[in-house]
Amino acid sequence: MSLPLLQPFPFHASSQREPGVVRWGIIGCGDVTEVKSGPGFRLAAGSRLVAVMRRNAALAADYARRHGVPRWYDRAEALIADPEVDAVYIATPPDSHETYALQVAAAGKPAYVEKPMARSTAECERMIAAFTERALPLYVAYYRRALPRFLQVKRWLEDGAIGKVTGIDYHHASPAHRLEAGWRTDVRAAGGGLFLDLGSHALDLIDFLIGPLSDVSGRAANVGSAQDAEDSVILHFTAGGAGGVASWNFASDAARDLCRLSGTEGCIEYSVFDPRPLRLTRRTNVTELEIPHPPHVAQPLIQSVVDDLLGRAICPSTAASALRTSAVMDAALASYYGDRRTAFWEAPETWPGRRR
Repeated sequence: MSLPLLQPFPFHASSQREPGVVRWGIIGCGDVTEVKSGPGFRLAAGSRLVAVMRRNAALAADYARRHGVPRWYDRAEALIADPEVDAVYIATPPDSHETYALQVAAAGKPAYVEKPMARSTAECERMIAAFTERALPLYVAYYRRALPRFLQVKRWLEDGAIGKVTGIDYHHASPAHRLEAGWRTDVRAAGGGLFLDLGSHALDLIDFLIGPLSDVSGRAANVGSAQDAEDSVILHFTAGGAGGVASWNFASDAARDLCRLSGTEGCIEYSVFDPRPLRLTRRTNVTELEIPHPPHVAQPLIQSVVDDLLGRAICPSTAASALRTSAVMDAALASYYGDRRTAFWEAPETWPGRRR
């Protein structure tokens, strides 16, 4: 949903008092906004953070004080209505993404939404419809699309470093079932388990690096966790003409995080979360690159959002690309939850894959 012709987004004249600057408000200034994303809105060129909101007024005021934000609110509606807020970052758990996004769209403002975009494809589609109706941009925080480490992988692929991609293998394992994950494994809040929170990054990266996923089939189960949500997913798909397989095991004793892109002339290996070096192998020639993340990992993508709004560049992570990832995850999880176009989180007794 990025504007196609590099035209600046037409901010309403009464609110755009600073030419060349996007003034942001954050709904949900929790942990994710402390280091990962929040500072990016202050540090990106052409960007200012002018307001934050949290339902706990004391915590909202504390965040504003510590980060030098001029105003704070304890109601999302007040932040959205602020005439000096040009665009809104929604940084709450997924169960409120649709609600807040629809309010932002009704106010005529662009939005940048945390990932996953929503709890299900159906919610994503309603969000997209609201922003499309008003010709408003809607972005999603799949920030790995703008990180130098993964842009290097994309350059290798575009330069033909491994020839034609012939296979995609991604495997993730962790002992997350031993840890308290809060809302991330609360199906009502998250739309599923850790697969939606963490697996979405891996799937979105494959979409970005290789191309949209198709011919998707998968199964999910809970094999070793006390939670109701799934803790194990296996997925088969096609991307860029190549066959792919991916698996996630959040009830493992050992940790693993590795994607291998195989081609006719070599292979590329990278980790989605671990800081291990990128590895390019061409026959007996091996190249390893260590490319550290920036201090605020979401800042490069935030910069691309700001540049998109100001007509300087095109953001690589939009509602359209995020919708594709949501559809892939729904296909993988249908065997566990059933029809994900409904409010399935309200009736766990009907989930076909849930342990009785």
